[in-house]
Amino acid sequence: ILALLPSYMERQDSSLIYMVDHLVKKSNHPDSGFYLDTLSALAEKINLLEAQQQKTLLIGVSYALLDLLEAHSFSLEHTLVMETGGMKGRRKEMVKEALHHELKKGFGVSEIHSEYGMTELLSQAYSKGHGLFHCPPWMQIVTRDPEDALTLVYGKTGGINVIDLANLYSVSFIATQDLGRIHPDGSFEVLGRFDNSDIRGCNLMVL
Repeated sequence: ILALLPSYMERQDSSLIYMVDHLVKKSNHPDSGFYLDTLSALAEKINLLEAQQQKTLLIGVSYALLDLLEAHSFSLEHTLVMETGGMKGRRKEMVKEALHHELKKGFGVSEIHSEYGMTELLSQAYSKGHGLFHCPPWMQIVTRDPEDALTLVYGKTGGINVIDLANLYSVSFIATQDLGRIHPDGSFEVLGRFDNSDIRGCNLMVL
């Protein structure tokens, strides 16, 4: 497991860092670990593991993966690429489709996997490709009218609200500044951001 999560490593008590650190330790592999700004070392490690035909997960914040691809190109056969976390003010925000197009081209893969969650929450939704996310049973996504925060919308684009029952002794609700659409099978897609939204873009209410 190779983790490229610079903006999260600079933030204390990040649930994403906690989760990935747990996975790194569980992998029990000497090459698993975190990378901050050492993009050349990461590229060298990726190519080494590819040459060894080692199954690898590369998880990275979106802007850092794009930074990596500005300096290096790949043709990966044994590595899954998972993006998370958006641009964090480091780059211009991109819609998921455009971001995944750039990542697929740069890494030479057919699909980009994704993780969707918030630092304040314990649960995440995951996508195995095609931009469709699935939640665990204790996590729910609802969408609100972009013009009226108190009105929910179904089957069309709206602001993403997250409900997470996993938070110990609490239920956490977050109204994000992400735009998305929920599908009839319960999966959802993230389409972009509200115009002029805050960089982190979430309001937290814990009961």
